[in-house]
Amino acid sequence: KLAEMREQTLQLEQQSKLKQLLNEENLQKQEESVQRQEAMRTAGTLFGEGFRAFVTDWDKVTVAGLTLLAVGVYSAKNAMAVAGRYIEARLGKPSLVRETSRITVLEALRHPIQVVSRRLLIRPQDVLEGVVLSPSLEARVLNIAIATRNTKKNRSLYRNVLMYGPPGTGKTLFAKKLALHSGMDYAIMTGGDVAPMGREGVTAMHKVFDWARSSRHGLLLFVDEADAFLQKRATEKISEDLRATLNAFLHHTGQHSSKFMLVLTSNQPEQLDWAISDRIDTMISFDLPRQEERERLVRMYFDKYVLTPSTEGKQRLKLTQFDYGRKCSEIARLTEGMSGRDIAQLALAWQ
Repeated sequence: KLAEMREQTLQLEQQSKLKQLLNEENLQKQEESVQRQEAMRTAGTLFGEGFRAFVTDWDKVTVAGLTLLAVGVYSAKNAMAVAGRYIEARLGKPSLVRETSRITVLEALRHPIQVVSRRLLIRPQDVLEGVVLSPSLEARVLNIAIATRNTKKNRSLYRNVLMYGPPGTGKTLFAKKLALHSGMDYAIMTGGDVAPMGREGVTAMHKVFDWARSSRHGLLLFVDEADAFLQKRATEKISEDLRATLNAFLHHTGQHSSKFMLVLTSNQPEQLDWAISDRIDTMISFDLPRQEERERLVRMYFDKYVLTPSTEGKQRLKLTQFDYGRKCSEIARLTEGMSGRDIAQLALAWQ
């Protein structure tokens, strides 16, 4: 009986331990289930919040993307504009420039042989070659020519020049010779072309100076009849468009440049704006030729338009024999008050 009782007691203890193990296993399973459910709930919550945050912030992302796109378009537009101005400055001359010695890319592409021949024929010239001036004026222009040539050689800042006097006294011719003597390009524009442009004058003026700065040899910018658009801003005669164009000119010439040199001409320098006078370093007066200069001019143009065609031209002229020197002296006395251009036209009429 005792053995049976011990066996029953052992079985009861084993059953109790088994129930306890089963209960513990069930509890562990329940805890794991709860943990899985909690994890699923947490993951769902995080996913939901993340999705909501993504959806909510998508507007911000869209705005940021559109902003970057706008900045990119604006930058590309500005870059294209800058590139366009760069190409335009090298492919063609501005509309305000009437004449230039500078060879453009388009000109080189269209007429390569002529351009190469022209470039080979360009040589440094005597600044007084073909220019007849009084001895005192010759000395002044020679000093300017030497200074300009040294300035280009040393890559320093050019000095600006104002030439004033009656028309036809050699100002334009001297400017061309000065550029060629110094190894620079030259460009000629006239003030009378600026006023009719109206609102487009400002843009055209910017193009002129952008083009001038792109010259590899340095550019002598010759502005004929400068008082036509550089007159005093205080006067009531100047329009708002012309005033804006004048301001654009002043903006580009506020400081001396190593890229371009200004040479202005005016028949009435007192009408120039005070800011223009402030930018001028040297003033030269070109007067009508006197008796000695007129005699040299008459002889020079007589040789050019009469004697040379009669001896070297393809269709030789028949020229009566007479004392050419005496005739030229006589004509010089009769041409008092005439300019060098007037005498050149007179000699052309003789031909």
